[in-house]
Amino acid sequence: MEHNGELIPHLFRTEYRKMVAVLCRHFGFAQIQIAEDIASDAYLAAAQLWPLNGIPPNPTAWLYNVAKNKAKNYQQHNNIFENKIARELKSTSSTIQEAEIDLSPQNINDSQLQMMFAICHPSVSTEAQVGLSLRILCGFGIEEIAGAFLTNKETINKRLFRAKEKLRKEKIKIELPHQSEIEERLAPVLTTIYLLFNEGYYSVSQNQTLRKELCFEAMRLCYMLVENKYTNKPQVNALLSLMCFHASRFEARTDKNGEIILYEDQDTTLWNTELISKGGYFLNCAASGNTISKYHLQAAIAYWNTQKADTQEKWDNILQLYNRLLQIDYSPIAALNRTFALSKANGKQEAITEAEKLNLTDNHFYFTLLGELYTDIDNEKARENFQKALSLAKTQTDKQIVRKKLDNL
Repeated sequence: MEHNGELIPHLFRTEYRKMVAVLCRHFGFAQIQIAEDIASDAYLAAAQLWPLNGIPPNPTAWLYNVAKNKAKNYQQHNNIFENKIARELKSTSSTIQEAEIDLSPQNINDSQLQMMFAICHPSVSTEAQVGLSLRILCGFGIEEIAGAFLTNKETINKRLFRAKEKLRKEKIKIELPHQSEIEERLAPVLTTIYLLFNEGYYSVSQNQTLRKELCFEAMRLCYMLVENKYTNKPQVNALLSLMCFHASRFEARTDKNGEIILYEDQDTTLWNTELISKGGYFLNCAASGNTISKYHLQAAIAYWNTQKADTQEKWDNILQLYNRLLQIDYSPIAALNRTFALSKANGKQEAITEAEKLNLTDNHFYFTLLGELYTDIDNEKARENFQKALSLAKTQTDKQIVRKKLDNL
């Protein structure tokens, strides 16, 4: 069977990730493909049988019972991993309840946490660490990972294969690193969680503009790090704060047709005050230590964006935060966002001058921003920029946003 995230119903993604982590923990990296095979086969069975027989009373237990039996069959036919997995896959009756023995919440959490750090081992390149984490822990398909890295499937397949081979040869143990190594090993783990959240928040796949299940999964993984005393670091709290602030606007971010509603047009009464409060709590927790990470600055920006009043103080603070962010982690999108903040703080004319210096002529967001800045100053130039943005936009959502701006002109 082709092992591809697209074959696994997104409804099952969370449990699929847990299953792969648990199986990998016991099989080890030497048989990482077997763990993926077993988990994928279990979900393929569900996809085939549930539409015919109906969803069982305990879907999770059903899936793990199927996976347990498939693992037993594999063990019997190969007689290689008997000692390693006997405790997990020992012969039991066929009742669904007994399958839950292998899935205690503590075992699941430990497996995923240890798997995150095992994958993000220094012997593997950062890009490969992130890609492998997205594949195994997050259940991403190859096309989705290629989209996250802005590359093609062939490149991703080769990268993941080399990473798996490296981990096998190095005989990496699936366990938490020593305390002295956690700080260094944490960076790619947080990058993976950040990419997972962004894939949901700025979704370009499946014609969905917002995939909440991916965002909440990223938040869950980050919360696991916060709950562990060894990984509860300021930057982890900052990232969780950032995601809480963004998630607080989910209900206001799309209309009834699923189309994106831009920040300035959102109904602020739909913002989730509980998530905003949690974001503030985790931002306060992130205040310890002497290091300011990109997550601290992005979380602070997101905090100001939860303040409904459109005040000078708000935009002055956001502008200064973007200035600091660009110093430690420059990106074209951050530069564009900084220019928008500049227009709100200091006026459009100054922002136009700064924006045109960026010269991001292959980026539709660049021309969209210029179109907004020129609106009511030179509407003909605004129209030209929006038309360029429309020609470069890749998703239907982005095209719809630009068309609406053109219509408003």
